[in-house]
Amino acid sequence: MLKLAIYGKGGIGKSTITSNLAAAFAMLGKKVIQIGCDPKADSTINLLGGEPLMPVMNYMREKDEDPETLEDISRIGFGNILCIETGGPTPGLGCAGRGIIATFQLLEDLELFEREKPDVVLYDVLGDVVCGGFAAPIREGYAEKVLIVTSGEKMALYAANNINSAVKNFEDRSYAKVLGLILNHRNVENETEKVQAFAAERGLKVVGQVPRSNDINYWEDQGKTVIEGDPDSEVSRVFFDLANMLLEQE
Repeated sequence: MLKLAIYGKGGIGKSTITSNLAAAFAMLGKKVIQIGCDPKADSTINLLGGEPLMPVMNYMREKDEDPETLEDISRIGFGNILCIETGGPTPGLGCAGRGIIATFQLLEDLELFEREKPDVVLYDVLGDVVCGGFAAPIREGYAEKVLIVTSGEKMALYAANNINSAVKNFEDRSYAKVLGLILNHRNVENETEKVQAFAAERGLKVVGQVPRSNDINYWEDQGKTVIEGDPDSEVSRVFFDLANMLLEQE
């Protein structure tokens, strides 16, 4: 099983990249689970035709009880991808990271992985603050590899550095390791050179580059990934190549 956590600064394109990777894996014949670990709970929306999924934390607040079945907190999206969103607390009340911890414990109780037997599990994780909750996918052994999404922008690289440092803190415990960076282009001056230099200084690789593409925005406006909307496009090939590389390494 390929267990991959995708981290990055808020707004850097993690969810776009994660959902397109999930769709690419699915089209390659793999059974995929995508778990959104962000209070905004929008990780899986483009796998679900633009329809938001009720997050686990919302379900528990509104029903005032734990879900009894996996079907209560998940939906099947494009390519038979099982979609789950952790969500977070009521804004201003409580710690968002604790929502991730509570959701992961619930998924264990529901025997998610034993029941579904996925080939690929993707965690889409906010990385501005790598506190205990947001570090749960790597700290608790749910994910084995980490991809960090960045651009050449200063704050994106700052967040990427914090994430890399956080993962390194767990290296001696045989937890997840950083596989590399994904450069999500924002048309920053000398962007490729900046990110490659950043990676080289930290002994990392740039494992994929997503070009700035109107195709992505076009299909997201229709509630789809570009993989679903136009699998033969140039930008779709980027995601297929990355998915194939990850499978070959696994």
